[in-house]
Amino acid sequence: MDPAAALLEIAALLERERASRYRAKAFRQAAATFQDLPDDVRADPVRLRAAKGIGDSTFEVIRQAQAGEVPRYLIELRGEVEPELTSQLRPLLRGDLHAHTDWSDGTTPIGTMVDAARALGHEYLAITDHSPRLRVARGLSAERLREQIPLVRGASDSGLRVLAGIEVDILEDGALDQEPDLLDELDIVVASVHSKLRMDAAGMTARMLAAVASGRANVLGHCTGRLVQGDRGTRPPSDFDARAVFAACAEHGVAVEINSRPERQDPPDELIAIALDEGCLFSIDSDAHAPGQLSLLDHGALRAERAGVPAARIVTTWGVDRLLAWAE
Repeated sequence: MDPAAALLEIAALLERERASRYRAKAFRQAAATFQDLPDDVRADPVRLRAAKGIGDSTFEVIRQAQAGEVPRYLIELRGEVEPELTSQLRPLLRGDLHAHTDWSDGTTPIGTMVDAARALGHEYLAITDHSPRLRVARGLSAERLREQIPLVRGASDSGLRVLAGIEVDILEDGALDQEPDLLDELDIVVASVHSKLRMDAAGMTARMLAAVASGRANVLGHCTGRLVQGDRGTRPPSDFDARAVFAACAEHGVAVEINSRPERQDPPDELIAIALDEGCLFSIDSDAHAPGQLSLLDHGALRAERAGVPAARIVTTWGVDRLLAWAE
């Protein structure tokens, strides 16, 4: 087995299971280090182990792969990691409108996320790093976002369209946390609440309605903000008038995100039913913060299928030209 391929597969499996980002990053770094080493260093165990970026665990994986074996750690992970879930809807998904890079709180550069999306067969991927107010996630100032946009669009090729986007915070008054003219330059705007999640229902409803009616939001991201499992613990959903918010989404053509992260499962099933009843569009997104998490779309697809969401109302089943025409 190719040692670099083994290291990258381990990293992707760790990312999919939301393991420590530092563990996954160590395996990605080791793969890059190994690929850059001269052949004579790769073949010399002493110099290989001494190479910066190669640790005990990654060295063991490399040596087992060099010996023609499937590394034991990879075998272990393949057995432990939850298998990808199957649904009739998943093969219909053509892209992903919510993904992060190391420009904010993702773990890898734009190119690595793009390569992973290409490997999954995506036709498009929106890079949606955070906005300035979310300082803990290194949200992008207007200057940094302007710097990022050409790099994102420049990563496109004939097989994959990379869309310039943002996950913009919905501020307490409903304003969007970025310069309006700059939001107008983007292909995709995912608007999400990240702060004051426990504000009263009337205030939260007004806040979300203002964002939806702004004319600049394309997707309403993880609308309740809840957490149902995982290392970050649990968090109750925000309280708001879901019927009013989803009616506004339908009126303004804003898609309700079905967030694919298992720790979110957002919106809850009962809110998906209300959004369906109100005539909403939907966007099944990974909210990936690492390459291996792009495959989490299978979770969102299965939830949407079980909730009876028609494929025609899921914007991420559309081709890129139709998607961009809607987003405008």
